[in-house]
Amino acid sequence: MSGRWEGRGDDDPLPIREALDRVIGSLRPGAERAAVGGVFGRWDEAVGPALAAHIRPVRLERGTLLVEASDPGWATQVRFLTDDLRTRLAEVAGVSVERVEVRVASTRSRP
Repeated sequence: MSGRWEGRGDDDPLPIREALDRVIGSLRPGAERAAVGGVFGRWDEAVGPALAAHIRPVRLERGTLLVEASDPGWATQVRFLTDDLRTRLAEVAGVSVERVEVRVASTRSRP
């Protein structure tokens, strides 16, 4: 051994950013990661300001989008708009959503 540091070995700790990138990368294939970014990144544009103020995307996994409504009335509204929502997400974000699940936010997590 020369006494010089020669970089990180297999047993050395990773910087947190690199570790998180590896974990996230292992959870979702690349195309799905891009779809998630499209939904979350362009949500307001896709659904419009009125809906975006009361409905937020929570998760996109295997073609199913989970959204959270601020109250039961908005949850009902988005259920009626599911087809329009899927169409807009395809147009604006280039994302194919097969199914939309809606839940009402708990009082602790409401916007």
